[in-house]
Amino acid sequence: MRTQRQPGALLAITLALSALPACGPAASPPPLPAGGAKATPAPPAPQGLPVVETRLESVGLDESALDRSANPCEDFYQFACGGWLAKAEIPGDEPIWMRSFNEIEKRNEAELRRILEEATQAGDRDPVSKKIGAYYGACMDEAAVEAAGVKPIADLLAKARRVRDAKGVGALVTELHGRGIWALFDIAAAQDMKDATRVIAQLDQSGLGLPDRDYYLNEDDKSKALRRTYEEHVARMMRLAGAQEAAAKKAAAEVMQIETELAKISKTRVERRDPKGLYNKLDRAALAKASPDFPWDAYFQGLGRPDVKEVNVTSVRFFEGLSRLLKTAKPAAWQNYLAWHIVRSMAPALPRAFVDESFTLRAALTGQQEERPRWKRCVSATDAALGELLAQPFVKTSFPGESKPAAEAMVREISGAFAREVRSLDWMDEGTKQRALAKLGAMANLIGYPDKWRTYDFEVDPKEYAKNELASRAFDVRWHLGKIDKPVDRNEWQMSPPAVNAYYDPQRNHMVFPAGILQPPFYSVKSGVAVNLGGIGMVVGHELTHGFDDEGSQFDAKGNLEDWWSKDVGAAFREKTGCVEAQYSAYEALPGVKLNGKLTLGENIADLGGVKLAFMAYREMRKGAAEQTVASGLTEDQQFFLAHGQAWCGKLRDESLRLMVQVNPHSPPRFRVNGPLANLPEFGEAFKCAPGTPMRPTRQCAVW
Repeated sequence: MRTQRQPGALLAITLALSALPACGPAASPPPLPAGGAKATPAPPAPQGLPVVETRLESVGLDESALDRSANPCEDFYQFACGGWLAKAEIPGDEPIWMRSFNEIEKRNEAELRRILEEATQAGDRDPVSKKIGAYYGACMDEAAVEAAGVKPIADLLAKARRVRDAKGVGALVTELHGRGIWALFDIAAAQDMKDATRVIAQLDQSGLGLPDRDYYLNEDDKSKALRRTYEEHVARMMRLAGAQEAAAKKAAAEVMQIETELAKISKTRVERRDPKGLYNKLDRAALAKASPDFPWDAYFQGLGRPDVKEVNVTSVRFFEGLSRLLKTAKPAAWQNYLAWHIVRSMAPALPRAFVDESFTLRAALTGQQEERPRWKRCVSATDAALGELLAQPFVKTSFPGESKPAAEAMVREISGAFAREVRSLDWMDEGTKQRALAKLGAMANLIGYPDKWRTYDFEVDPKEYAKNELASRAFDVRWHLGKIDKPVDRNEWQMSPPAVNAYYDPQRNHMVFPAGILQPPFYSVKSGVAVNLGGIGMVVGHELTHGFDDEGSQFDAKGNLEDWWSKDVGAAFREKTGCVEAQYSAYEALPGVKLNGKLTLGENIADLGGVKLAFMAYREMRKGAAEQTVASGLTEDQQFFLAHGQAWCGKLRDESLRLMVQVNPHSPPRFRVNGPLANLPEFGEAFKCAPGTPMRPTRQCAVW
């Protein structure tokens, strides 16, 4: 689901982002550095068992999605998805379309709409229905939103116009942060990376209107054109907010100047993948020394946390640069920057003209052709504001009773496969193996929905949508900051249960599988074991492997940032991950646009581990079978790999693909299929690929 950005969850690693990457042209795997390793083979395929002939549809696969003319040893993604790719069209209101994620989200969205529309009806209602119905109903009341105009943000805009100095900037930033409007930077409650039992305050870089710092700094023609588009967009939005034409253009130029300076001091996305670099704990005196021109005492007082004694700063350099910028930028520029971020952040709750203008920027960035219907936006907004209230009726109708125990069984099997793999590794010493197994044993699994539902202690006005939006954000900020100095709740969810996604949090050392994703084509009680393991089994293995990827491996069993590797084992691990980095860096998503192997490294390691572990678990679960199923000529091993491939069939507009390659830590779907499978000997054996073919290269990467 699309949710309001919540700062602080820097390290929770998802299966997929809200804007998923999509397909690009195939690329043959390049020559790779050494990195293979002897590993425990999966249990052998059944031999001599009676064969049951059936159709692909009967085991949960889609014959029409196949391209039988494609050679699976040359391009398995085309073989698995070519038929679907030829027929599928991206809806006008979407930048991408995935056969799995978007189709499931479409079903979930329709069910959430039904729930919310029923909740808006008159009559006696339970408290949950009353609250979610009021929020959704106010959002859907477009006439009331139009009548309100910019009145909901008029007071904040007036305060922006009165800013005269750094102290004034700090005062308004404090108020905006209290309402979840993240100008300049953001604040969150986060686990102390060196003491996972504690929650501390965390300050992080923010304050940009474009998706990433590089959009401001790259000098290629496309980046320059997008900057011009953005500046024109800011001017039009400021005009809608009441500025005259000349003033609006001047405001846009000053916004671009300040945001460019913020971009220069911001860390890159690759730098932000280094947990050690994100951990810089400062006491209040050290914070004031690093950034003396921001009024920190008044800031913490204004947010209701004057008692905060220390903070984690994800980038000291950013806050040092911010302090300098507060002295050098002119008051008028700060007025315009702050006003812009008020308008930008609140635009979805303002009249249609603001929504339409916001869409022009999104269209330029993603290629999306039309804005989503209002009901879809209001479903998303209600989910963002009241997610665990909305989830309660959703799980009653959309989370089959068999899903949770089935997912738990897969977790057990895949955890067992990982344990066997660790014990067999020839590059890991015994002490490090025991610490890895201890971390595995301590890993928790949250499946379906929380054991205890969150409460939302703020009033919802059935007539004023923007008021509700500001109230929900303010409540969320207070709720999160209220966790500072309290024990960590390891069972807290960072994702709404209807979400079609999953994640691993290295500090909590837990995996989370929402009810939203435990549906076809990832999982079905009607699908065969091979198909379910190739679908949701890969998801489980993916999240588990995140605990041991290049980032997750830096955290111990308790979630502390601690080096638990011996020196030689750590060097061997880096060599193996270097093999994966080189492989994906050579893939080309668009002509001249290659993947960033460093940015996508963690996700690529997790994809490789996820498929491998799921395959081992599938073979284990089929031990002792009385018969083997051949579906439309495909063996059970082939069905497993086909289930993985068909889960990632996806189409993406070129603009969105370019955006994803620049900012998304996940590889595009074609490479999420071909990349890991090209490293698995079992895949080459299943499809009888000759050594040296693209899907069975001479050198293969192996990490776990």
